[in-house]
Amino acid sequence: MMSDYHSYLITSLDLHTVDLEEFKHGGTNITAFRLVDPEKPEIQKVIQDWIYGEKRYNRELDMGQNSNKNNLTTIKTETSLLYDAVHLFAKALHDLDTSQQIDIKPLSCESTDTWPHGYSLINYMKIVEMTGLTGIIKFDHQGFRSDFVLDIIELNNKEGLKKIGTWNSTKGINFTRSYGDVYTQIVENLQNKTFIVTTILSAPYCMRKDSSEKLTGNAQFEGYSVDLIYEISRLLGFNYTFRLVPDGRYGSYNAQTKEWDGMIKELLEQRADLAIGDLTITYDREQVVDFTTPFMPLGISILYRKPVKQPPNLFSFLSPLSLDVWIYMATAYLGVSVLLFILARFSPYEWENPHPCNGQSEVLENEFTLLNSLWFTIGSLMQQGSDIAPKAVSTRMVAGMWWFFTLIMISSYTANLAAFLTVERMDSPIESAEDLAKQTKIKYGALKGGSTASFFKDSNFSTYQRMWSFMESAKPPVFTASNVEGVDRVIKGKGSYAFLMESTSIEYVIERNCDLTQIGSLLDSKGYGIAMPPNSPYRTAISGAILKLQEEGKLHMLKTRWWKEKRGGGSCREDTSKSSSAANELGLANVGGVFVVLMGGMGVACVIAVCEFVWKSRKVAIEERKQKSSGKPICEGFTDLH
Repeated sequence: MMSDYHSYLITSLDLHTVDLEEFKHGGTNITAFRLVDPEKPEIQKVIQDWIYGEKRYNRELDMGQNSNKNNLTTIKTETSLLYDAVHLFAKALHDLDTSQQIDIKPLSCESTDTWPHGYSLINYMKIVEMTGLTGIIKFDHQGFRSDFVLDIIELNNKEGLKKIGTWNSTKGINFTRSYGDVYTQIVENLQNKTFIVTTILSAPYCMRKDSSEKLTGNAQFEGYSVDLIYEISRLLGFNYTFRLVPDGRYGSYNAQTKEWDGMIKELLEQRADLAIGDLTITYDREQVVDFTTPFMPLGISILYRKPVKQPPNLFSFLSPLSLDVWIYMATAYLGVSVLLFILARFSPYEWENPHPCNGQSEVLENEFTLLNSLWFTIGSLMQQGSDIAPKAVSTRMVAGMWWFFTLIMISSYTANLAAFLTVERMDSPIESAEDLAKQTKIKYGALKGGSTASFFKDSNFSTYQRMWSFMESAKPPVFTASNVEGVDRVIKGKGSYAFLMESTSIEYVIERNCDLTQIGSLLDSKGYGIAMPPNSPYRTAISGAILKLQEEGKLHMLKTRWWKEKRGGGSCREDTSKSSSAANELGLANVGGVFVVLMGGMGVACVIAVCEFVWKSRKVAIEERKQKSSGKPICEGFTDLH
């Protein structure tokens, strides 16, 4: 009942006369009102005069528990009011006597006669204003005291009762204590105070130390949360003791039992002063406990195995252009070749005399036969040229447009070819939460009773509602008892299971397991905070310490230490650097298709050469037989071949 999380409002106006030494260091917020300020010089003078008078007649004084016979320092409110009442009566009587003649005559209590100056004295008492031990004394027309001031006082662990504000009947409450004074008082109360800190084993926030010796107390734990509490305690000067939460849960509300579990329950039942770890600040938790400023921003994301690298395609040199483009290019090649052949036939400037020395020859030849047109076009496409060239304006126009076309296509192809040959493509079945919700082959789940599960359960977004329904009805259950179990299921599932968890935890996992990765962007935005019982007086001070650590860069240093350095951190970065350094090397699998085309082309060329030889040999044999039958010499037959 006398802890930091209880507040008491004392209605007695004599709290300043009570000995509160036993309550000063308990941390309880005790607030009261007083009408008498014992530190006023007027009151101290009255007390000293009273002491002198009573000692003179050897009488004992009773002026409160804070006083003794030899050292009176305060006075009760009732005594002060009686003192002021006597002086008010005396002043009113003096003013009445000054204004008129007062007749003094004896009156009997049994008589019906009244003193003729009684009502006048009462009226004078109503209009008289004076300053007494209880402040300004004045009355309204009904005889009630008005415009009096009550001091608002609060118990301080160093100074005892301290004035923090005032109240009067006209202006109400006016607090005179500044925010800086409040903050200073909170920090002073934290000095050498011991907090019970509840936490949960979760890497890298809180872990047991690897030691051959048996460790106890705070020495048995290490991690981000442990270091963070140490840094905060170093700034604020408090002590702490770590205690693991008995049920191993973070804290969720059970609608049936109407109770909280986990670390939130420890705070609500005041078995712990602080709760730290990967404890997410949520709306439901914020309603029952207090949270500090978030010390780490995060969001929900998807943990999944890394996409499998696709083996290089044998004909990957065809990948820079789509199949449609290749078909269009082949069609354009044939179309331009045929058009060039036709225009060369129509144009008179493409016909030439095969014997320039014989100007009267009527035989003309055209170099752009169908085969030559195909050869000219393919030579231009391969940027090799040929031994024939168009002479007419029309054929040159066709050739120029074809060269422009090949310039753009070859440049585009070359620009994309390097990327397609060097970049290894990944085969990932999911790229976002939407992809996960659209399929049923890959199971997915979250930590049971955690904030991630609550996010999907309470979400109004249709995609997340569909995902929650899938997780809730999945058989076997997809929820896990811990994040470690969820990571193990992703590893062992080999692509059949995805785990939904906080992005910071995913960062820690993928730094140490190179087969896992984060899929997609964050589904929400939230943060981790330090929880404490409701209305905790230390929330502001601890939040201020967190902001100071953030400004100094300590929070970033702690995260780097536990995410990228300690306990195997950074191992996957080495694999990434090795793979990136060898990214430009091309193997046979990348360019093997080019060799296949080369071998195929040479094979086809050999077959065509054999066919040409056979066809020509057969033709020559036929010609020889004809010449023998006609009696012509064989050499004449060969001469005709020229």
